[in-house]
Amino acid sequence: MKAIVIEKFGNPDVLVIKDVDKPEPKAGFALIRVKAFGINHAEMHMRKGEWAEWMPISGVECVGIVEACPGGEFELGTAVVALMGGLGRTINGSYAEYTNASVGNVVSLGSNEPPLPWDQLAAIPESYATAWSSLFRNLEIQKGQTLLIRGATSALGKAAVNLAVNHGVRVVGTTRNADRHQDLLTLGVEKVEQEGPDLSKRLNLRLEDKFDAVLDLIGNSVLLDSLTLVRRGGRLCLAGWLGGLAPISDFNPLLQMSGGVHFSLFRSPDFGQPAFPVSDVPIRDIVQLATDGKLNAKPTKTFSFDQIREAHRMVEEGRANGKIVVMGY
Repeated sequence: MKAIVIEKFGNPDVLVIKDVDKPEPKAGFALIRVKAFGINHAEMHMRKGEWAEWMPISGVECVGIVEACPGGEFELGTAVVALMGGLGRTINGSYAEYTNASVGNVVSLGSNEPPLPWDQLAAIPESYATAWSSLFRNLEIQKGQTLLIRGATSALGKAAVNLAVNHGVRVVGTTRNADRHQDLLTLGVEKVEQEGPDLSKRLNLRLEDKFDAVLDLIGNSVLLDSLTLVRRGGRLCLAGWLGGLAPISDFNPLLQMSGGVHFSLFRSPDFGQPAFPVSDVPIRDIVQLATDGKLNAKPTKTFSFDQIREAHRMVEEGRANGKIVVMGY
């Protein structure tokens, strides 16, 4: 089969299309003919050797057709989505014609025909599963509450905006790019703020105006600032590292956290673990919302298989403005 292989660490030019052995069907896995896959920031770090776990064939999600399933969990020909479960981290991932995905990380779409075009469907799995879990599990967001999403024009950020607005949440979004303010307003956010490390000082919120919840997708570089934006009893979820992977050099909760603020972390690699089953996420319901036009989940750009380097460059240079999808070979 054809696969996109990381032959050495480096810039997008290290991604090489070559012939490799097709995965063998095995118990506990579904062999999937990959129709399309989304591009994720984690894969940028894997390609550069900055991620603890990586495989020569990257890709943590895909959509496609079940070609073999020795355990009988899925009928052959079924349209499915697959995400995480070691894909691209401990087992070869979705940047290929075929991939073996753990059955616990595969979701049937109920028929042999996808409800959306493959490229639109591929924009959903990882981004929307992570966004849904962050919003409704970590943050326990409720209709009418106020939510700040830092990094709202990323693929994950836009997924969170869509889900929160659809749920009746009042959303404020941030972006570094002033040209993207209108994009967020069109999605239904009430207000857009310029992202930056001094956001809390610029907002200068009164105690009663602080947010019920903050979804921080920028990461460690603004975490301490995000903590000051949450009301007592409110929640902060850290679920992205758009600002880089550097750790916080000096974090003293006693001095830098307000009393009564709940802080949690969401790690998408946990999907499929006993504590975080993929079945907990209503992926088919989310797909139906997109099919019905209630979520604007379309990719911002779709590339062909042989354009993988261009796709990586667009994401790495911050030009994606949403989800980038690559069609299967």
